[in-house]
Amino acid sequence: MRIITIIFTFALIVAINIMANGGDSNPTVTGKCMTCHKEKSPGLYNQWYMSEHATHNVTCLNCHSADRKDKDAFEHEGALIATLVTPKDCGQCHDKQFSEVGNSYHATAGQILKSNDAYLAHVAGGEPVAITGCESCHGTKVVIDKNSPNKLSHKNWPNSGIGRINPDGSLGSCNACHTRHSFSKAQARKPEACSKCHLGPDHPQKEIYEESKHGNVYYTNLDEMNINSDRWVVGQDYFKAPTCATCHMSEAPTQKATHDVGQRISWTLRPVISKHKENWKKKRGNMKQVCTNCHGETFVNGHYYQYDALVHLYNEKFARPATDIMNIVKKNKLMENPAGFSNDIEWSFWELWHHEGRRARHGASMMGPDYTWWHGIYDVAYNFYFVFLPQARAYNDTEVNTYIDKMLTDDPMHTWLSQDAKTLKENIRSGKMQKIYKKLFGLN
Repeated sequence: MRIITIIFTFALIVAINIMANGGDSNPTVTGKCMTCHKEKSPGLYNQWYMSEHATHNVTCLNCHSADRKDKDAFEHEGALIATLVTPKDCGQCHDKQFSEVGNSYHATAGQILKSNDAYLAHVAGGEPVAITGCESCHGTKVVIDKNSPNKLSHKNWPNSGIGRINPDGSLGSCNACHTRHSFSKAQARKPEACSKCHLGPDHPQKEIYEESKHGNVYYTNLDEMNINSDRWVVGQDYFKAPTCATCHMSEAPTQKATHDVGQRISWTLRPVISKHKENWKKKRGNMKQVCTNCHGETFVNGHYYQYDALVHLYNEKFARPATDIMNIVKKNKLMENPAGFSNDIEWSFWELWHHEGRRARHGASMMGPDYTWWHGIYDVAYNFYFVFLPQARAYNDTEVNTYIDKMLTDDPMHTWLSQDAKTLKENIRSGKMQKIYKKLFGLN
């Protein structure tokens, strides 16, 4: 009886240990997964084998096993599995991260499917580019296809879009940042991890970071970033440079790590006219606490003083009047063609704010001067004055022309167009020109 008790106790301890470490209840099937994938897809197997998951006995079935009720479940080599590993699946172990991602901008990125961006891709391009372009970054609504071997439609899989809409109702894709099957924290800490989506003509954060001093010191001090450390607190475990993760997600002495990427962002730069986010002062305070690990408070406040002024410049000088003019054009039904983006002026307005204006604002936010001016306000100004306004005037509408005439005559930010260059240069040297923009500094 004593021997039976000892055996039972030992078996119970083993079972508890397996469950605690994420082990499977069916080691035969688990071993079959490993043996087969080691031969058929060695890259995938070795990614897992070298990962923290493997170290902690988290195996294939821990992540890929499915219930009968799961829409994407299918039989595979003696196991009921699902190809998709969703945030809900990951949340069984990483519940805090799952909750934070669910409340983040990343989780809602799939809503682009209902936006003008997706509309433009579909009508001006076509469905193939909407799938391989827009949905590849933003995510897609995963559709079940019972005739597909893994129940996933070929139009929706593969897809690791950050805001993917999954069959289990969860939003997002953890492997957008923690690429499978390594799921490395170190890899997600590097700026390259963000560069699939955060780049290009409308939001070139990758390029801006690379030209900034932050990017400069990162790339010239890679061996001193302690990137593989289990604990990674800025100012303590590393201090040479910040990465995207440092500023937006990672731990600081007074800031806990978060997977909600909006908790340190005070402006939303996505819309035509920039606006402060809800609770923006608290969120700015969060970011400042990260900044002050490497910069003095005066330095940080000075950065925001300059950044805010640029955003107000874009808003007041270009975005608001351009929006007013477009609203008049639409109200008076002046555009020749009925479909959205079937008129030149719509494209000019779109590029003014969606491309050029965003580049300027993002450039200022991340200390990228070339993107703030040459790729930003320089393009905004040219487009506004010499493309957009002439297109609006071409309608020969009284209300449109009256608005433009008043703006160019009465607004000192625009009257330069009717002055001679000699006078303008004298006004720059005397400081008179700069006084026009004084009101933009220090605004909330």
